[in-house]
Amino acid sequence: VQLQASGGGLVQAGGSLRLSCVASGNTLSLYDMGWFRQAPGKEREFVAGVRFSGRSTYNLEAVKGRFTVSRDNAKNSVYLRMNSLKPEDTALYFCAAGQNKWNPGSMSYWGKGTQVTVSS
Repeated sequence: VQLQASGGGLVQAGGSLRLSCVASGNTLSLYDMGWFRQAPGKEREFVAGVRFSGRSTYNLEAVKGRFTVSRDNAKNSVYLRMNSLKPEDTALYFCAAGQNKWNPGSMSYWGKGTQVTVSS
């Protein structure tokens, strides 16, 4: 599975971005999909995830109510809608495919990151 994330950019605090991740090489519907982020000097952390069926989603506490993860298996795509962005959301964001667990070490496939920078 090859994953390609896009949609990052520079935005002011309070603004919004929508990240997209498109898969090729295998059907995305086989995998749970997660979004992770890594800020300079920090460990990579789970942000949001959606089960392969799309029926269950999970969020980091710090982004609940602001970020929404979704997927379209017909388009082999997963999305992260980010509203009310804060400077502390600044990081390199990655999409990843795996099964059952959301810790970075359990994910099987990773895309290259897309940079999100939130100015104050």
